[in-house]
Amino acid sequence: MKYSFYAFMDRMKYIKRWQLMRSVREENIMEHSQQVAMFAHALAVINNKIFNGSADAEKTVLYAVYHECSEVMTGDLPTPIKYFNNSIHGAYKQLEDRACDKLLDTLPQELREEFTGALKPDTKSYEYVLMKCADRLSAYVKCLEELRCGNAEFAKAKKSIEDDLKSRNVPEVDYFMKNFIPAFSLTLDELEDM
Repeated sequence: MKYSFYAFMDRMKYIKRWQLMRSVREENIMEHSQQVAMFAHALAVINNKIFNGSADAEKTVLYAVYHECSEVMTGDLPTPIKYFNNSIHGAYKQLEDRACDKLLDTLPQELREEFTGALKPDTKSYEYVLMKCADRLSAYVKCLEELRCGNAEFAKAKKSIEDDLKSRNVPEVDYFMKNFIPAFSLTLDELEDM
C-alpha cells in the first residue's frame, strides 16, 4: 500500500500566509513552520536553562513543526476572519481537527499513534503555550521584515502582535524579545559587527 502523508506535508510550501496584506516577500506555511520550530526550541531551552523550568524541548519543536499542517486541506484562513467571533473560530477549529484526522488516515496504521500527539497536541501543556508564543514571535519577525523594507501595511499588525506577546506574561518570550529580537532590525554588516 502507498501512503500520501508526506506528499501532503510537501504541499505546505504552496500555502501562502498573510493573504489579505500586500507583502514585499511572500511567506508560505512550510518556511513559517520551520521558523516557529526554531523559536519554539529557543523558548523551551530558555525555560530550562534560564528559568530552571522543565519544558520538553523535543515536544515543543514537534508541536511547531506540525502546527500548520491542517492547512494543506483547509488553506490559511486570514486571522481577522478566523477570530471574527467565537462561532467562526469554533467552527474553524473543528475543521482543522477533521483535517488532522484525514491526514492521520494517510499514514500506515502502525504509525498513527506516534503522529497523533504532534498533529493534535495537548493544548493545556506548557509546551503548547511555548509553541503558540513562538508562532506569534514568527509573525512579529515577519512584521519587522516588512517594515524594514518600507511596507507600512504591517505597522498595525506589529503593534497588535507586540501587545499580544506582552499580555501573555511568558518570561521566556520577554527574554527572547529583549535578547534576540533587536538583531532582526540589523543589516548583514551590522550583524557581523556584533
